Amino acid sequence: MSKNQMTPDVQKDSSQLKQKQMIAEHYTRLAKAPDTGEKNAYTFVPGNLTELLRSFDLLPVLPEINALQSSMRGKSREYIAIAEKLGHSEDVCTYVKCDLGMMKSGNVGPTGERLPDPDLLLLSYTGCFTFMKWFEILREEYDAPVAMLHVPYQGDGVITDSMRKYVVDQLKTKVIPVMEKVSGKSYDEDRLKEMLTRSAKAEDDLVAVLESGKNTPSPIDAYFGGVYYIGPIFTAFRGTQDAVDYYEALRSEIDERVRLGKGPVTPEGEMKEEKYRIVVEGPPNWTSFRKFWKMFSDEGAVVVTSSYTKVGGVYDNGFRHDPDRPLESLAEYCMGCYTNLTLPSRVDMLAKYVEDYNADGLLINSIKSCNSFSAGQLMILREVEKRTGKPGGFIESDLVDPRYFSAANIKNRLESWFQMIQQRRDG
Repeated sequence: MSKNQMTPDVQKDSSQLKQKQMIAEHYTRLAKAPDTGEKNAYTFVPGNLTELLRSFDLLPVLPEINALQSSMRGKSREYIAIAEKLGHSEDVCTYVKCDLGMMKSGNVGPTGERLPDPDLLLLSYTGCFTFMKWFEILREEYDAPVAMLHVPYQGDGVITDSMRKYVVDQLKTKVIPVMEKVSGKSYDEDRLKEMLTRSAKAEDDLVAVLESGKNTPSPIDAYFGGVYYIGPIFTAFRGTQDAVDYYEALRSEIDERVRLGKGPVTPEGEMKEEKYRIVVEGPPNWTSFRKFWKMFSDEGAVVVTSSYTKVGGVYDNGFRHDPDRPLESLAEYCMGCYTNLTLPSRVDMLAKYVEDYNADGLLINSIKSCNSFSAGQLMILREVEKRTGKPGGFIESDLVDPRYFSAANIKNRLESWFQMIQQRRDG
């Protein structure tokens, strides 16, 4: 973790050091790409086609990751102001505005090096309409070919054969031909299969890590700590040996914490007592990430599982990338992302989490500028309360706009909710 998230006296595990090295090396490769000739593709986290991109030696660049990294470096306020001066509304997704402001300010990435212009804009539409508008902005900013993969919404909560065929046909006729043209390489299905095999191995280890939250005490915080755990597999590294090695190391570390009966590591060090076990719905706030986390850890509240750590794949439902069905597997992955699930499916998943993880209740962090998560959240909260009999909590913030993070308000709401949980226990 970076210095602004962890105090200097907190010991970094080998997996954390490995991840930091992986990310730094990736951004260095991107910065050098104009000189080395390596090609890249701008794409998004939910439903990303990382293995397919890497099978063509295309390096992934993820705009929403750049936005949250900018926020954690304290840059998002100025970047958002630039976008709003250009005419973008206060209600527009702040990831979009932060990314646009970053582009207009030299497109400098989290390691302080300039990111290359895209060689390909690859839009995988998975339940977030904003992605389409975002790509319209990117298309206006850059002279790069565009490939769009339209992913059907799971309107009835299932993936049908016709939906699967619809996505596979697009991969064959629309996406792969563009990748071949941009990269100058032919589609190599054997290489893709090798990457999907590595993905499945890493996914096994990730699920074991995330499901360790079922232990008491939980050895992980599956929301704040969880955003680091999902980083490699949800972004640029799925399908690589680096990802396999990282998740093997991480799983080993978490298994050892379980064996020793230890709780999670927080910004202030190891949590000594687990007082509350909670499930969280919605993304975290990035502008005050450490302060936000501390509000929970100070109360002894551990997030045992969360929906945000499934935004790039709901692997604990059993999905794995399948090398024996490469394109069909990619199609199923895209359609199965959390933002592509119906509200009833999300209710089912969150209610099951509360039960399976022996949680005290569901907390929703409603994000002002993120309709993909925020739409329907009050209904979700009421339904989960009704099914589980556990009290729900509700707080509000934003992704990367510091104007919409009220520390006092959030702290008061959290304290009131924890008191409610305690009163029900005492009653």
